[in-house]
Amino acid sequence: MANEKQNFKNKLITYLRGVKAEWSKVSWPTKKQVVAETIIVLIVVTFFTLVVFLMDKIFISLLGLIK
Repeated sequence: MANEKQNFKNKLITYLRGVKAEWSKVSWPTKKQVVAETIIVLIVVTFFTLVVFLMDKIFISLLGLIK
């Protein structure tokens, strides 16, 4: 049982060292990049929201003509 705990502990330490090594390789975006890409996402989401809203209103109007 003690051997299993030690084996688990060694594997966990090895895993965490690997995580730390990979973490240092990550290329983090700058604050400017994050702000710019966030603004782009908000613009695209707003645009498509308006498109879907307008299409919904048009289809409702067309269906109203059929009734």
